Amino acid sequence: MAATIDAPQQWVENIAMLRLPEPADRRLQQLMDRNNEGLLSEQETADLAALAELSEQLSLVRAEALHLLGRKP
Repeated sequence: MAATIDAPQQWVENIAMLRLPEPADRRLQQLMDRNNEGLLSEQETADLAALAELSEQLSLVRAEALHLLGRKP
């Protein structure tokens, strides 16, 4: 069951601008690079999975907000 709620446009605008914080984005890139080189430890593999999941979820939320605003990602 999907629910619909009204939200102020500014809230949707703010959601459309969500991004990983810069340090987390840098760490994600570092881990992806190390993964490509086959150099990740077990902990780094877990960190990569968590950051990649968070990044993907943020992207989906942003895409929905942009859709509501009638914009393309």
